[in-house]
Amino acid sequence: MKLKISSNDKFFIAGAKGMVGSAVCKALQEKGYGDINQGGNLLTPNKKELNLLDKNSVEKWFIKNKPSITILAAAKVGGIGANQSLPADFLLENIKIQNNVIESAWKNGVRRFLFLGSSCIYPKFAKQPIKEEDLLNGSLEPTNEYYALAKITGIKLCQSLREQYGFDAFSLMPSNLYGKNDNYDKNSSHVLPALIRKFSEAIENNNDSVTCWGTGKPLREFLHVDDLAQACIFALERWDPPKDKGISHINVGSQNELTIKDLAYKISEKLNYQGKILWDNSKPDGTPRKKLDTKKMNQLGWRAKINLDKGIEEAINDFRNNKSNLRI
Repeated sequence: MKLKISSNDKFFIAGAKGMVGSAVCKALQEKGYGDINQGGNLLTPNKKELNLLDKNSVEKWFIKNKPSITILAAAKVGGIGANQSLPADFLLENIKIQNNVIESAWKNGVRRFLFLGSSCIYPKFAKQPIKEEDLLNGSLEPTNEYYALAKITGIKLCQSLREQYGFDAFSLMPSNLYGKNDNYDKNSSHVLPALIRKFSEAIENNNDSVTCWGTGKPLREFLHVDDLAQACIFALERWDPPKDKGISHINVGSQNELTIKDLAYKISEKLNYQGKILWDNSKPDGTPRKKLDTKKMNQLGWRAKINLDKGIEEAINDFRNNKSNLRI
């Protein structure tokens, strides 16, 4: 099978300094992509070098640098608390980033474009496991609907440009992500890194209890960011969205599904926390379950490989070893 990308391509990774972007860059390098000696390159501008919220700057950057492959991993992201307190920011900033990068890529001849979405795009009460066809078949989870709406807009922009102009753009929908370079900020982190920080600080402060949000009953599927990075490259190499089904996105998940309560106990045990775990039922749970149907990716030949226990241990070590450099 002839691969759709090569070592002499110029890759632009938007959001290269974030958890997903940095993992994608590492995976591309390990596979020999963007090799300068072969005429390729990995373009990874930081926020000072390229403001993705500024349309004119993005357009000028594409004209000057002429990437052939673009991966949009940049986004404003956060957990339930951040989404609830900053709904306009999540909607506006993500739409601006997406529109600027996607439109500039299309106008400037990018050959292949990958947009990274999220499993929160699907209806709150979607049938499980969730298929790609379930998009827009029901109402969204209220606690992150503005972020979800922005992501859906990005997916549909890629799809519409593909259908109307033949722009080779498609999207990957990962389940809950975690891993190296995660965000541990108190106000904006997702559940897994938030729990690592919460229990770590409880140990440091000799707290006899830790209070977690919600009931702990929701089920979540966790995907290591290195698995997602491999899926990105795999899809760029091999996937052609079906022309007759009106779908240009594909799910990327794992077999690592458990309740938030079980996750909390798992992390507390790995950190050897001896106190009580309490649950604040006044806080929202979010979607009851978000298990993705990954048959399409599996049929192409890709599967997640990283075990959740091993992945959590690596995340804990990353938190401990790089605490001064992390968003905490």
